[in-house]
Parts: sequence; structure tokens; C-alpha cells
Amino acid sequence: MAEHTDLIEIHKQHRAGQDKYTYFLLAVTASAIAFSVQKTTNLILSWSMLPLALAVLLWGTSFFFGCKNLHWVQASIYANYSLLQLQKGVHRNQPNHPQLVEAAIKGVDSAIETNVDNADFYAKWQFRLLIIGAVLFLIWHVIEMAIRTWVQ
Repeated sequence: MAEHTDLIEIHKQHRAGQDKYTYFLLAVTASAIAFSVQKTTNLILSWSMLPLALAVLLWGTSFFFGCKNLHWVQASIYANYSLLQLQKGVHRNQPNHPQLVEAAIKGVDSAIETNVDNADFYAKWQFRLLIIGAVLFLIWHVIEMAIRTWVQ
């Protein structure tokens, strides 16, 4: 029983760490967008801002993907809860025949797999878009520095 408790505790710690990471990326993304707005407050719109515009677009998409990741993680947890209820015979819509129970378990198992795959997709792209946006922001910054150097 102690081994089972250890597994549950490790899983809880892993899940908490993943959630913190996702929320951290959401905060970084929102901060990057806010910083970009602040940096451009007194600037005139020009073509040199195109990398920055793309960065903000990617950061916005990263934020959306982070929210979708959290949605799919929650859907996975709920489906897992339903699976455990079915296996214990206490689900509110528990089928009354063993073959129906087995079919329901297979269906929920499939849903869990899909939910996990979706969560993984959104998590990976949340990070990738954040980083690509950061690179575009740096490109914009170098372009602005170069323009100021040439103008003087």
C-alpha cells in the first residue's frame, strides 16, 4: 500500500509542476505582449515593426495554446476520474452488463488518449511559439537599433 501512496504522491507532484510550468509560460507571454505595447507607445507605425507584430501574434497564439493545454489536461483528469468510477462500478451512468462496462471503459480510455495527445500538442506549441516570438522581438530590436544608427 505504501508503494501505491508513493506513486500517487509522485504523480501529484508531477502534475503540480506541469501546471506551474504552464502558468509560468502564460505569465511570460502576457508580460511579453505588455512589454511590447509599452516599448512602442510613442513609436510611429512602420514596416520595421513587422517582426514585432509577428512576435505579438505568436505570443497571443502561445497564450491561447496555453489555455487550450489547460483545458485538455482538465478533460484528461475528468475522463480518468470517470474511468476509475467505471472500473469500481460506481459511475452515475454505470452500465448493468459486463460487456457494456468493458465497452464504456474502452471508450473512456480512448478519450483519455485523445485528450492527452491534444494537451501535449498545445503544450509543445505554447513553448515553441513563445520562443519564436522572442526571437522575432530581438530581430525587431536589432532593426530599430540599426535604423537609429543610420539616421544619426
